[in-house]
Amino acid sequence: MALFERFWRRGGDNRPSGEGGFSPLYETQRPHECDEPRLRPAGSPDFDRWDARLDALDGSVAREERRRLPVWTRAFWRGRRKRWWAVRIVAAGFALLLVLFAWLAITAPLSKSLEPIASPQVTLLASDGTPIARSGAMVAEPVAVEDLPPHVVHAFLAIEDRRFYSHWGVDPRGIARAVWTGRGGGSTITQQLAKFTWLTPERSLTRKAQEALIAFWIEGWLTKDEILARYLSNAYFGDNQYGLRAASLHYFYRHPENLLPQQAAMLAGLLQAPSAYAPTHHYDRAKARMDLVIGAMVEEGYLTRAEADALPDPVLDVRTSYDVPTGTYFADWALPIAREGLEPGYARQVLTTTLDSRLQALANRVTSRAALGDAQVALVAMRPSGEVVAMVGGRSYAQSPFNRATQARRQPGSTFKLFVYLAALQAGWRPDDTIDNTAITAGSYRPKNARERYSDTITLEEAFATSSNVAAVRLFNEVGSERVIRTARSLGVTSDLPEGDPSLALGTSSMTLLELTAAYAGVAANRFPIKPHAFAEEEQGWWEWLTTPVDSASPRTHEDIERMLRAAINRGTGRAATLPIANYGKTGTTQNYRDALFVGYAGDLVVGVWIGNDDNSPLDRVTGGGLPARIWKDFMRGALSLPAPRPSAAPDPQGPVQPLDIEEGEEIPLGEDGTRLRFEGEGVVLSQDGVPVELRIDEGGFRVEERPPLPPPLPQPPN
Repeated sequence: MALFERFWRRGGDNRPSGEGGFSPLYETQRPHECDEPRLRPAGSPDFDRWDARLDALDGSVAREERRRLPVWTRAFWRGRRKRWWAVRIVAAGFALLLVLFAWLAITAPLSKSLEPIASPQVTLLASDGTPIARSGAMVAEPVAVEDLPPHVVHAFLAIEDRRFYSHWGVDPRGIARAVWTGRGGGSTITQQLAKFTWLTPERSLTRKAQEALIAFWIEGWLTKDEILARYLSNAYFGDNQYGLRAASLHYFYRHPENLLPQQAAMLAGLLQAPSAYAPTHHYDRAKARMDLVIGAMVEEGYLTRAEADALPDPVLDVRTSYDVPTGTYFADWALPIAREGLEPGYARQVLTTTLDSRLQALANRVTSRAALGDAQVALVAMRPSGEVVAMVGGRSYAQSPFNRATQARRQPGSTFKLFVYLAALQAGWRPDDTIDNTAITAGSYRPKNARERYSDTITLEEAFATSSNVAAVRLFNEVGSERVIRTARSLGVTSDLPEGDPSLALGTSSMTLLELTAAYAGVAANRFPIKPHAFAEEEQGWWEWLTTPVDSASPRTHEDIERMLRAAINRGTGRAATLPIANYGKTGTTQNYRDALFVGYAGDLVVGVWIGNDDNSPLDRVTGGGLPARIWKDFMRGALSLPAPRPSAAPDPQGPVQPLDIEEGEEIPLGEDGTRLRFEGEGVVLSQDGVPVELRIDEGGFRVEERPPLPPPLPQPPN
């Protein structure tokens, strides 16, 4: 009461009892009432007014304290009014709707429903116009609902979505009817369009929810006729036919605008299980399904019972031919490249490639007649510009479509020495310079030469021709791994090349045959890197010519590396590949005979050949200078139209015959079929690649013996 007492001034004792005191502050604020003043007794203030003011003050303080509370605390949310909650729930729902629309606009653009769901058919032609492969779906131009006869539209609506024109994308009644009667599907046409246009075929509640959500989205932006047209233009009808137009042309050889009622009913029945009901393979199933569609059309009033009973069975008119293979080793490599540059659409594409049909047939013939045993083979032939003209990725595409020319990453062996010696030449070395050729006895890595043949020194040219391993490793260390790797990169090698590893000089880092052959093409053209391509490249404009990095070796360096490549093929490890024209190449054999390669060029062709086993098991003593070199020679001789070698008459020897300088155990190649002669003890042994027996002639006579097993693995076999 002290608060109110200070506004009250007490009178003296002579004041009448009960008379109110006087306060100037209070009297000046009291309203003036002339007629009937209402005086409040002294000492009795307006408590109700002050209580209201205090309550308001307490409420303001409480609201301010709650406003300052963190949002994640329970006290912040406790005691909120219903109106407060309602306003915020509506705002959150509106914001969520905006976010959902933005997400659908990005992840489910409506323009995607105008594109075919499967890649259109692409036909690849050889450079001379010969079809070599055809791949992709059969698609045709989209249909327009207003152009279709009513019985075509009615057939699809009767079996797929009877309430299509009345629902909003999802039809609960249709789902219930499908469950009860077994006719029709639980999904509407809009949901099916959402499913095969934007979603995966996964069966889950999450995918169903996404399907319904996108269906509402489609219904909000497209008309019913637009939805139906896009559905009919993209649905799958079996036999690799996508869209109503492609299916009607395939099965009945007529456009959908001219379909008869029974034909439309059969096509509508295929949508439930296109492969199982395809009439070209299962006509009875397609006919039974057609009858079900016609019955649904009668139930909906689209046909009378008499009209339905009068419909004849449709007659198929299939004129599609499948005389072109759907895949080859070359086509599997070229098609993904082709599709990258194609715009989405329904038009079929016919593309001309760089493949030479004559050279491809020659490559198939040469590799198929080689004595491979159980091994696999790969061959790549290209022009020095990088145009691939022939490709063999294995013994049989039908048995194994895995492309060993473009997909298999194998060790290149001594063919990698090209980069080591080219780096040395660029660093100032010359072919006549010498390097130590003695055995390596120090360090953790101690490779050996073939048959452990060494010398004090050897020229770079001779070391490259005879494929000396110790000389290559020493040269690698002299030049430095960084320079060697930089040289390989400049020639287009993109595979992983570890720095500081001396075994890299002997080709221990894996790469594809296509990549390796392209590097040799860069040396042949003296313009690198060379990018292998399956389609003719457009002529570069001045800006592309100015900005595209192109490297080349100096004339002296290029002359020196070709001198060494020529020595390797003419008098080195690649003698079996010698041609009667200028030829350049290098052999390669990986550890324990796991891979055998020959890569080289002559004329206007660069060719790489690889032989090996898919499980990386050792070959039967096959080296790069053996079977791969002979395959390379056979292909080159046919590709360049070179005459076959003919034996020439030799004059009778004059004077005594001198003994040949042949060491015991050394093999001498005889002919080009892998036959070899080996001297052992007092006799000779005749053997052939891929044959498990050998012929021995000595003092005991002539006998056939089983070929001995492989010798113990060497750190690096002959090349």
